Amino acid sequence: MRIEPRTAPSRAITLGLPVFSALVALGLAAIPLIFAGANIAVAYSEMFRGVFGSVFAFTEMLTRATPLIFTGLAAALAFRARLWNIGAEGQLYLGAMAAVAVGAGLFDWPTVVLIPTIIVCGCGAGAAGMVASTTLKTRFGADEVVTTLLFNFIILIFLQYMLEGPLQDPMGLGWPQSAPILDQGMLPQLIDRMRVHAGLIIALICAAVAQFMLVYTVWGFKLRAVGENAAAARHAGINVNRTMMSVAIVSGGLAGMAGVSEVIGLKGYLTADLSPGFGYTGIVVAMLAGLSPVGVVISALFIASVFVGADSMSRAMGVSSYLADLVVAMSLLCVLIGGFFARFKVTRIRAAKGKSA
Repeated sequence: MRIEPRTAPSRAITLGLPVFSALVALGLAAIPLIFAGANIAVAYSEMFRGVFGSVFAFTEMLTRATPLIFTGLAAALAFRARLWNIGAEGQLYLGAMAAVAVGAGLFDWPTVVLIPTIIVCGCGAGAAGMVASTTLKTRFGADEVVTTLLFNFIILIFLQYMLEGPLQDPMGLGWPQSAPILDQGMLPQLIDRMRVHAGLIIALICAAVAQFMLVYTVWGFKLRAVGENAAAARHAGINVNRTMMSVAIVSGGLAGMAGVSEVIGLKGYLTADLSPGFGYTGIVVAMLAGLSPVGVVISALFIASVFVGADSMSRAMGVSSYLADLVVAMSLLCVLIGGFFARFKVTRIRAAKGKSA
């Protein structure tokens, strides 16, 4: 037996791999359900009903998917350039802090001015977080996996300080949370009495623009060229460091926008538990999507459905909601294993028969 690279993975393999990985992950998740004594058919029926059983359930899934689209895009674009952004969680909080700093009363402007200002400042703060790590990589050769990951913890500690200091709500009775966003700084709701907000529309627009930029622009070509072979791209005249820096700005900005959308679209204020791990889950979203911006939308909807459906199943059947984390982890594992076999094939070595004299 030996492993050989495939000349080019077929389109069917490329498109079918994420779907197959998701189905295998759901199948494997049935094993702990069986050990928990749950009826598999009923359990998955409850998961499905928890997502598509009502308008409220469906909009909750869309609400959960919104920040995942942003962080998934942040990871997908960076990974396409082989810039390993593991710091979307911290960049999300940088964007959220900037949103609160601007939108909680610093400027008493009308909606048409205040909301764009909050978005620009939030995206800029997220981009600054990623630019810092990318600068360490391009100037000093530091591993961005390490720096972006460590920046997450630094930013979280800084967040705790800000929520108990400069950003703390003076009317919050000492509770570590920020002052609320002004009414004119909040994104409009898409459906009355539902939590889904205009941040979803912004996320879909960002995905469409990212897909267009990646496929049809010079910037997208440079990004893909650097990701495929940085040395060859440099030999062809592409400024690799400048390209990586531009990708860092876009990636960090998208992660920062995830924090902005959660603050001015959903919560209305900032706390230390704003994100249940959207930045890290965005990596799974990007990998499951094959680093495709359009695929990120589909992948984010799937992951959000798993989380929302698992919560519903937990309430209905008394099964742990941590099953959702298990499905997400197994989806990533299946994608990685499937991606390996999409790039390589296992062939059987036949021993040559000896010739008689």
